[in-house]
Amino acid sequence: MSASTPDPPGAPPLPRGRTIRLPDRGELFVREVGRPRAGQPSLLLLHGWTATADLNWFPAYEALRRDAHVVSFDLRGHGRGLRTPERFRLADCADDAAALADALSLDAIVPVGYSMGGLVAQLLWHRHPRLVRGLVLCATSRNFRGNAGDHLYFGGLSGLATAARLAPGPLREQAFARYLDARIGRSDLTPWAVAELARHDFRTVLEAGAAIGTFSSHRWVGDIDVPTSVVITTADTKIPPHRQRKLAAAIPTSRTFEVAADHHGCPRQPELFLPALRKAVRHVLAG
Repeated sequence: MSASTPDPPGAPPLPRGRTIRLPDRGELFVREVGRPRAGQPSLLLLHGWTATADLNWFPAYEALRRDAHVVSFDLRGHGRGLRTPERFRLADCADDAAALADALSLDAIVPVGYSMGGLVAQLLWHRHPRLVRGLVLCATSRNFRGNAGDHLYFGGLSGLATAARLAPGPLREQAFARYLDARIGRSDLTPWAVAELARHDFRTVLEAGAAIGTFSSHRWVGDIDVPTSVVITTADTKIPPHRQRKLAAAIPTSRTFEVAADHHGCPRQPELFLPALRKAVRHVLAG
């Protein structure tokens, strides 16, 4: 375990971070807010696709401190997440999260998953049920292929992921640079946010997109038996609200919390999103 790592210039206020080595996995950059509380599970924040933990959750760290011990990390290939030559699998991300909980001596967690992180959270319950005491699922669904357009989009990502794996490193870097240029041109990303995106492993991020496109929890999501909150972003154009509501309806233990935010509600509309998130978290922690 290494000492605290400084944040880049221009970063918003962030909790201290450090690097932890997970046996047989590699090094993982982790942030913690507060300390574990006796008899209460810790919150494990899981970010969305193409984001990092900090980009996704930076407004939430201090807000959630009042309710529980909070841990975040970057998923495989994203930001400072684990690097591996293996093809990206959401199940491996869930296992990474369980390994991190073990490394931090956490015997109970509540995964708080956003978009892709919501899929990882569902898998954490499915693969490590003894560890998971509850779920908070935000702007997510049972699957991300709701129509023909989704099938085409994720099918295209699968092809790009294969091409990226075969392409020489410099070509991958050039393609990623073009991706960053296009994204910066369409948004108001700060230099800090651009620096966060530049940490990604482009090949793995593409593979993550392809993995999202093949994921489905339909067969077992109805077996979830822990307290669950589903935060529904009602202005969402990425994951339509009706699909988020279907997720909630499929989980017998769920309660919904609606917020009039878009898919990026946490980082871009925190004044709307955070009150709903805190209510959702408190509901689960109350058991």
